[in-house]
Amino acid sequence: MDIVARAKNIILSPNSEWPVIAAEQTTVKDLYQGYIAPLSAIGPVCTFLALLFFARGVGVGVGAGLVAAIVIYVINLAAVYVVALIAQFLAPQFGGRADIVGALKLVAYAYTPAWVGGVFNLIPLLGILDLLLALYGFYVLYAGVTPVMNVPKERAAVFTIVLVVAVIIMFFVVSAIVGAIIGAGMVGMMH
Repeated sequence: MDIVARAKNIILSPNSEWPVIAAEQTTVKDLYQGYIAPLSAIGPVCTFLALLFFARGVGVGVGAGLVAAIVIYVINLAAVYVVALIAQFLAPQFGGRADIVGALKLVAYAYTPAWVGGVFNLIPLLGILDLLLALYGFYVLYAGVTPVMNVPKERAAVFTIVLVVAVIIMFFVVSAIVGAIIGAGMVGMMH
């Protein structure tokens, strides 16, 4: 299946697309090359283009904007895998199976609405639509838990909530560590 058809199907009809995804044989490499890498680039590229067209004169140069876009893209690529590792770890706790490829499928395809919504970053006033699509991604995630990770349907909602909370906690911990490192580096540069 091509990337456009897959993205369309997972957004518009996740309940019928997840069983198809679950049955597909793939690898981590194939998921990254054929789906994750191109789709996760949409938001950073569109944000960078918006910066070029709409944010001139606000103190952010093209070079800094490009570096920020690249950093965000790399973080997106890493975050997908880290969240998949968390999903893989949690699945057996909820009666599912620990499978890194399945977990990566779940996470990557659940991110699809947010990644596609990144196109709305081209026009800053439409950024709220990106947020709405990202929120819809939680439902897409929930819909995929049973077919992809074999978590029993009656435990899928709790699994989804625990996964989301674990990711939020991880985000804050990583942000605090990075902030401390960058803050310490900035203080060191001032002396």
